[in-house]
Amino acid sequence: MTAAILPSSGATATSSGRSRGRPARRGRPSPLPWIGATMMLVVIGYVIIVPLLPLYDPYGQDLTMILLRPGQHPEHLLGTDSLGRDTASRLALAGRVTLLIVLAIIVANAVIGLIIGTVAGYFGGRLDNLLMAVADIQLALPVILVLIALSATFGPGVMLMVTVLSVTYWVGYARVARTAARSLRERDFVLAPKLLGAGTPHILRVHVLPGVLSQILILASTDLGQVILLMSSFDYLGLGIQAPTPSWGSMISESQKYLRQNVWQAVVPGTMIFLVVAGMNLFSQRFTSETAARHG
Repeated sequence: MTAAILPSSGATATSSGRSRGRPARRGRPSPLPWIGATMMLVVIGYVIIVPLLPLYDPYGQDLTMILLRPGQHPEHLLGTDSLGRDTASRLALAGRVTLLIVLAIIVANAVIGLIIGTVAGYFGGRLDNLLMAVADIQLALPVILVLIALSATFGPGVMLMVTVLSVTYWVGYARVARTAARSLRERDFVLAPKLLGAGTPHILRVHVLPGVLSQILILASTDLGQVILLMSSFDYLGLGIQAPTPSWGSMISESQKYLRQNVWQAVVPGTMIFLVVAGMNLFSQRFTSETAARHG
């Protein structure tokens, strides 16, 4: 019985040899974040470089060259739309407009959520319950229906879409900030200034906000793709950017009437949306994996 329970000498020697040898190799870092960064750089480089080219003209019309396919004409490398406008130029302008508006929406939501969540998590009590109740009510409101109702009342437009998305998409940021602030308010580096007589605004600004902000930035990187999809959906429905300014969603909406004649008019802007969304999701895995390893 004893011999059956005790490990053999060979197994012991093998395990000791492994422990005395070289340490186990760490897993290689995943290449997915680098692939995602490359996809994002392709899109950013495109929207920056194309407007600098001499043939850049997103609004010029030529009815003799309508619905050209990519590569069919040397002056229109990505073809033309139903009005003879250059697809490459419109794609670049649409990318600039879309990315700038999406960044504005994310910054607005991050700032609102950061302030509400930090205040709720740091002070707690009834204020925390009240602010989180407001967040729960906000989650119950369907964003699309709200935007449709307001568009029917005031008319569709970019400012209305940005305003609606800026005041309805902050709940996730507030919850993350609240959790981080609650964990930080009991730390020694936060309690020490309070005992020394430091004011609450100073403590929040110097000791709490830096720790909360790192979590907010990670969430913002993962939300970029979702906001682009949501905004492109609104543009597709005609609730966002209005003509003649192009957007990726509106370009897909305009091209659906001519899918039989030139399917590339829908494929090209759809590919740009895919590159941004997939690239940002892949790139954000680096931050989420580092955060999980840090707290795991």
